[in-house]
Amino acid sequence: MTKRIIPDTITCCNLLCGAVATFMATQGAFMWAFILILGGAFFDFFDGLSARALKAPSKIGVELDSLADDITFGLAPSMMVVCYLLPVIGWWAMIALVMAAFSALRLAKFNVDERQTSSFIGLATPANAIFWGSLCCMPYAITAPTWMPWVILAMTLVSSYLLISEVPFFSLKFKSFTWRENYDKYIFLIGTIILIAFCVVRGILAHHVEFILFSGCAVIVWYVVLNFAVNLIKVKQ
Repeated sequence: MTKRIIPDTITCCNLLCGAVATFMATQGAFMWAFILILGGAFFDFFDGLSARALKAPSKIGVELDSLADDITFGLAPSMMVVCYLLPVIGWWAMIALVMAAFSALRLAKFNVDERQTSSFIGLATPANAIFWGSLCCMPYAITAPTWMPWVILAMTLVSSYLLISEVPFFSLKFKSFTWRENYDKYIFLIGTIILIAFCVVRGILAHHVEFILFSGCAVIVWYVVLNFAVNLIKVKQ
């Protein structure tokens, strides 16, 4: 019984990170909200790991995990976008909340889809949350051209579609370490290191912490672009 409590407790920590991140978003503390989303991702990784290590899987744990993920990776980033755009485009920003609903659909599909053991069908909710959480840490993104906030709002609809799409996305699970079977993962990791290093150096030199956090957005864009390129290569083969 004690073994089962540990993974569920870690999952609840994920949920609490998402709940507090949602509150922080309403206060305009986007940086803290994004950090809490990253904290939720940390707990989300270790709850399943601990359940397998302790050999304590449970049906309640599976359901609780999906509920926590929708709060942390669905509601929290959606509220960040709403509060980010609200001062610029008013109540139109509420449209971004559809991401929370589509995140719930994505998670429900994942629970019943047996195809997603080693890869994903549709964009994973943590990746989507990291993209939007990171973007909302850039305060000058919506002070650029007047049409930019509308583009950002339209992008929420695109990402909502990607969440429930049938587009295959590679995961970072390694069955072996050969280049032939994992070239997409290795290319992604190399590109990720370069992007993060660039954003960190640029942020330090410019004295902008926001630019360091923007690395999350850049990495997810790189992931999506690379994934589509890999899919295109596979189709041509």
